[in-house]
Amino acid sequence: MDSKKQTLNSVTRKPNLSAGNRRRFLAGIFGGVGLTALAKVEPQGAQPAPGERAAPEPYGGAPAAQGKPPQFKTRLRITRLETILVKPRWLFLKVHTDAGIIGLGEPVLEGRAKTCAAAVEEIAPYLIGKDPRNVVHHWQAIYRHAFYRGGPLLTSALSGIEQALWDIKGKFLGVPVYELLGGPTRDKVRVYAHIGNNLETLKQKQAQGFTAFKTGIKNSTRSGVVASKRFVEEAAEAFAALRQAGGKDADIGIDFHGAISPQNARLLIKALEPYQPMFIEEPVQCQNVDLMAEIARGTPLPIATGERIFTKWGFREILEKGAASILQPDLCHAGGIMEARLIAGMAEAHYATIAPHNPLGPISLACGVQFAASIPNFLCQEQVNLGEGYLKEPFKVEGGYLSIPTGPGLGIELDENKLADKIGHDWRNRETYDEQDGSVVDW
Repeated sequence: MDSKKQTLNSVTRKPNLSAGNRRRFLAGIFGGVGLTALAKVEPQGAQPAPGERAAPEPYGGAPAAQGKPPQFKTRLRITRLETILVKPRWLFLKVHTDAGIIGLGEPVLEGRAKTCAAAVEEIAPYLIGKDPRNVVHHWQAIYRHAFYRGGPLLTSALSGIEQALWDIKGKFLGVPVYELLGGPTRDKVRVYAHIGNNLETLKQKQAQGFTAFKTGIKNSTRSGVVASKRFVEEAAEAFAALRQAGGKDADIGIDFHGAISPQNARLLIKALEPYQPMFIEEPVQCQNVDLMAEIARGTPLPIATGERIFTKWGFREILEKGAASILQPDLCHAGGIMEARLIAGMAEAHYATIAPHNPLGPISLACGVQFAASIPNFLCQEQVNLGEGYLKEPFKVEGGYLSIPTGPGLGIELDENKLADKIGHDWRNRETYDEQDGSVVDW
């Protein structure tokens, strides 16, 4: 055996601890900080009592066999992946294990829920029989072995699976997912609500406890390539009315949805500057990074983008070129919780902040809250549903914030009884056309 192999073996070899010494060793490391699953470590080869699960040893147990992921001494295997179409347009995922632990995720792309369900079904043979605790290893295998990497469908399916694996791991260890990502960086998570261009909706959301909101460009599909002066003025006036109704303390972002031409975007931003929006979202198509960077340099308003950007590789160019100071990765599209955590680290190094995108369901929101609780450069979390009619304990907004959950995993539990009448949907993306000539326009 050469010196390199000897060094490797010396690093991977585990200390020879007896069962009693191992308990004392683990107690010294974790100090009883709530990792209840580590309280009972079975001697090697011992079986847990009926109805009791054995806990994993830290850092994986025995050294990995060549070509295989790290092996845990405690057995935990994936047995089944179950997708469920849920109204209004969502896809829920349940990853079942032989320990009875079920992980939840949302592997959905808007308007392509059935396609994502088929993608999950194709990925399932790789996962069945494997240990769900090797989350990053499975992410790498699913992403890289596809050969054709990235894209909205693959990363959306992968995102939901990855979320469910974190949920399983947190439940198995008895800790929230944010504890597995380094512990909480904040006590609560700010959220914002959609209000359209409706003053009454703004007031209703304020009464419900929201302090941050998002609107859009009034009649955006009528802007054309070169907007009229009337269009620009009416769009600015609509935002000004929201600003007046919400007050100076309200934070109101405005979403261009990548549907505005570059010249119109510049005119609109200039008209909006006096009313100080919280951010300008997708002022132009997100793939047009150079132009977005040019727009960002021409306004004091923060530029936000990211809902249609996938993985750390997709966000790299945006950060390097200074195209946005607020990144909006969608945890159901961009690659999942850990991938978003890596993107947040990249953003921190570029002095950018994170406002996760989420127009989806309560599982997605739960993932976003766990993620937001674990990063230092968090701004605000998008949401459209707090879980009423879906979760046993829906999220609650107080003073514009959600409390960080303390339950294991994602910290949520589906209400199967309330879900019963919401199974199945055939939601499609909207189709928009120019009112004058019938040509296709972005929405």
